[in-house]
Amino acid sequence: MAPRQRLDQVDAMRPVKQVGVVSTHAVIFFAPAWASLTAGAGLLLLHVSREAFFFISACMLTYAYMNLQRSDLKRFYWRRFVSVGIPYLCWTLIYFFWGFRDTTYTSVGPPLAHLADLLWHGYYQLYFLLVIMQFYVVFPLVLALLKRTRGHHGRLIAVTAVAQLGICILTHWHLLPPLLVTYAQENALSYVLFLIGGAVVAFHLQEVDQWLRANPHLVVALTLLGAIFAEAVYYLSKQGVTTVLGSGSDPFQPSVIPFNIGAIACVYLVGVALVQPWRSRRVKAWVRSGVDNAYGIYLSQLLFITALNDHGWGRLCEVISWPLVILLTVAIVYACALMLTSLLARTPLAVPLTGRKQVPWSTLIPRSWRDARPPAGPARPEAAAPRTPEPAALAGGTDNQNGT
Repeated sequence: MAPRQRLDQVDAMRPVKQVGVVSTHAVIFFAPAWASLTAGAGLLLLHVSREAFFFISACMLTYAYMNLQRSDLKRFYWRRFVSVGIPYLCWTLIYFFWGFRDTTYTSVGPPLAHLADLLWHGYYQLYFLLVIMQFYVVFPLVLALLKRTRGHHGRLIAVTAVAQLGICILTHWHLLPPLLVTYAQENALSYVLFLIGGAVVAFHLQEVDQWLRANPHLVVALTLLGAIFAEAVYYLSKQGVTTVLGSGSDPFQPSVIPFNIGAIACVYLVGVALVQPWRSRRVKAWVRSGVDNAYGIYLSQLLFITALNDHGWGRLCEVISWPLVILLTVAIVYACALMLTSLLARTPLAVPLTGRKQVPWSTLIPRSWRDARPPAGPARPEAAAPRTPEPAALAGGTDNQNGT
């Protein structure tokens, strides 16, 4: 099988998406109570980061394993465990012990019960990995469905869109059994349109790419309309006018689905812009660093957010504008998580804690950051070669099939 083209523009979506994830948590932790109306409006749109996560993950997984055979399943599932299962277990333990900073236990039973709960439901943001692991389990069946329905993927998307709308309605208005509502965010069916949609896009990536590049203004305009519609529904419900179309900043609101689709398309266009050939070596180095460390940023961000919260960071909202506090929080947390991930990736703990292969310490500061001049000597032959679809055993920025 011929090697597939490396998807640099999709890689570049990852750090952009992670900014959205960190922004969501910054608003949740540090927006003051008196700004809850405005903060809720922001959260309504920022929640798209979870749909983008699952879309990118499904798209890259399908792109990499489009020719998966039954004989490859054992290797496939082992690699998925290494890329997601091991980091999930390791970071669950880290956050469990991190919780001891403000919790005192008098016996062994309660902490063990708490650890079991964390493993089952996922610590805060780690439920993302539980969802994507569910998708991994059924991926061979999804792939078989996509191959069987080749030529009818438009109908498949229509069906999944209706299913997504129905699931959102039933979840949002608590029409499902209480257990399904309580654990909706840990359920892969809650994101069916974005998981199946990402897989379908992988089958038609060239056509989708061409259409998006040819219609950026239309994509942005429709996304803005989607945002306006979602915010109008939000404010109408908050003013007591009507809750028929939705209410609050619930991430499973039906009214926000059109915006989520458009926002993911816009992030793709941002990725395209970031990897244009004429970008400077320094910009390319920053983008590459963001891509390589995106998984680790996602995993470690709550260490820094909770540390800031412990030290009264939210009180800054009494002194300066709270949106500025949120921006500062995002910058600090993102930078700290990036530095931590960069350091961990150069230790024997690289695989379990960053999802990356261990890399040499000499690469900590990329050459293009230290010296804007091109390196002497001939270019490496592999630099221009397309990336093969068979991924390394690890996830993160070095594995194009993982969307984190």
